[in-house]
Amino acid sequence: MTHTFDASKPIYRQLADQIYWRILRGEIRAGEKLPSVRETAVEFGVNPNTVSRTYSEMERDGVVESKRGQGTFVSEDQSVLDQWREGMKQSYIRQFVQEMKAMGFSETMILNGLKTFLEEENE
Repeated sequence: MTHTFDASKPIYRQLADQIYWRILRGEIRAGEKLPSVRETAVEFGVNPNTVSRTYSEMERDGVVESKRGQGTFVSEDQSVLDQWREGMKQSYIRQFVQEMKAMGFSETMILNGLKTFLEEENE
């Protein structure tokens, strides 16, 4: 199955984001082996070199580690994963707040809107 990619962002970053979301959702767990480069290339309809670059970038981020002759695995170091997860959360919050402020909303309006939204979601 091929995926549609946004032309404004490098494919390897978009692919990394897809895999990161799977890790965040718990679909791929700490210590678990990622699919091979070829399997991932087929799944996403991309060149295997793109997947290799994706895995290398993820390794630089500390989220995955390569084991020679065995493949690429999600880090077993929970503190690294927790730190990465917190960084992702902060990044999305920062983007959300910046966009809301750019639309003219005050911090109070943002907080009240978020509180109302979460209350309605829990009903």
